[in-house]
Amino acid sequence: MDHEFAGGVWPVMVTPFTKDREIDYETLKKLVDWYIDRGSSGLFAVCQSSEMFYLSLDERVKITKEIRRQANGRVPVITSGHISYSISEQIRELNEMVSSGADAVILLSNRLAAKDESDTKLIENLKVIMNNLPDDIPLGFYECPYPYKRILSKEVIEFCVKSERFCFLKDTSCSMNGSMKEKLSIIKGSRMKLYNANTATLLESLRKGAAGYSGVMANFHPELYVWLTDHWDSEQEKSEILQGILTMSSFIELKNYPLSAKYYIKETGIPIQVNTRKNNEDVLTETEISEILQLKKLSEETMKLLMK
Repeated sequence: MDHEFAGGVWPVMVTPFTKDREIDYETLKKLVDWYIDRGSSGLFAVCQSSEMFYLSLDERVKITKEIRRQANGRVPVITSGHISYSISEQIRELNEMVSSGADAVILLSNRLAAKDESDTKLIENLKVIMNNLPDDIPLGFYECPYPYKRILSKEVIEFCVKSERFCFLKDTSCSMNGSMKEKLSIIKGSRMKLYNANTATLLESLRKGAAGYSGVMANFHPELYVWLTDHWDSEQEKSEILQGILTMSSFIELKNYPLSAKYYIKETGIPIQVNTRKNNEDVLTETEISEILQLKKLSEETMKLLMK
């Protein structure tokens, strides 16, 4: 697999569960096809949307293996999966994730240093981790919001670029004129690519050099994000209109996610249970269901208009 990953849309995958909240591997296979059939360039297999903090290490590895098997070389598969606090335990977890056969392993920025620790400490821990992973496994970073959000600094990005090990950066800064602008300047010409997780800044970030999108809303209507990442330059007027639709639609992220995403996916024909491990009770209100169904209708009609 070519590790110089293409731009485009990289969904942060949800995990399907059975009624008993065990991993539903049969539905997982169908879900992989669902993302790929809608134009995804790659798949982020184990991340916060996957409820990785509620998955055992064995489950995290097995999920990644199954996704990669089902993808069957059609798109690359990346994975994270280190959730422990100690660096030694994270090294064990990350090497297990390497054994899954993923095309790259993605590090969580908030695992490498505590909230009150400096970037010097983060880079120190990063060096230890890198020295204990196989040299040939490409790496990436994900600014995961949980348990706290740590936006990568100029110094950390410069270290990553200089190492030539990093190929993927999932940016959650939501700051085009601040953090993203600086990162894009530093990574320009390197193998490291920035994938924006924030819808509101997506079009502008693509114009400034971002490789694509890797965010929550690719669990609702990935095909619209694919259209935008494919046509932002050639279809500028439509892209501006679509950007506005996507931004307003993205407010559904704040409404009972990932349960809402699973309901949306179920409504497209995938036999996914609308349940999670993160919730004690999985309940969508009548209003939330109405919002999801209206979003689905809006997405379908928007796609028809774009294709004219």
